[in-house]
Amino acid sequence: MSEAPRTTLVVEGYGGGAVAVEAGERVRVTDLEGSQIGDMFAIARDDHFEMLSPSNTRAINWSLFPRLGEPFYSTRARPILTYWRDDSPGIHDMFFSPCDIGVFERLGVEGYHPNCRDNYLKAAAEIGISHDLVPDPVNLFQNTPASGEGLILPRPVPTKAGDSVTFRAELDIFIVLAACSVDQGFEGITGAASTPLKIELLA
Repeated sequence: MSEAPRTTLVVEGYGGGAVAVEAGERVRVTDLEGSQIGDMFAIARDDHFEMLSPSNTRAINWSLFPRLGEPFYSTRARPILTYWRDDSPGIHDMFFSPCDIGVFERLGVEGYHPNCRDNYLKAAAEIGISHDLVPDPVNLFQNTPASGEGLILPRPVPTKAGDSVTFRAELDIFIVLAACSVDQGFEGITGAASTPLKIELLA
């Protein structure tokens, strides 16, 4: 299979973007500067109410995150993406919802702050998707494991510039990706600013 991408999209820090993916294509997401979380959503192109479901994925795979070669499942319990290759430390999260304006209000931020919920809604609207409820994402590169006591443990994002993860689409889908906007209040987890991510589509 050729590694030359047919489509490349850079999602700027504090922003979001979307690409259309054909079944069988691979999607590579690269952290361009390191220590950046990417909130990734996948939505079926023929039914916008079918989308990647972290809860179904956990329940069907019997694991907190798929192993390489295993699928992520949709809200209709169908494989939607396969965890294909990981050229990063291999640490990701499916616990957290996308950050929203309330997160920053609780941190004492005054005025508007970019956030993954709004960036998802903006990017989705640009491709004709309107959701009343924002789906839960796969938080690429986020390092928040669960303890044996059921607590979530904040840890630094371990990626370096150029680290990437690749998925194979099992359906015709849209991928929506937000460069997580958290830049304060979670010291030691993310960097001091949101930085860009790159999406590439590979045949």
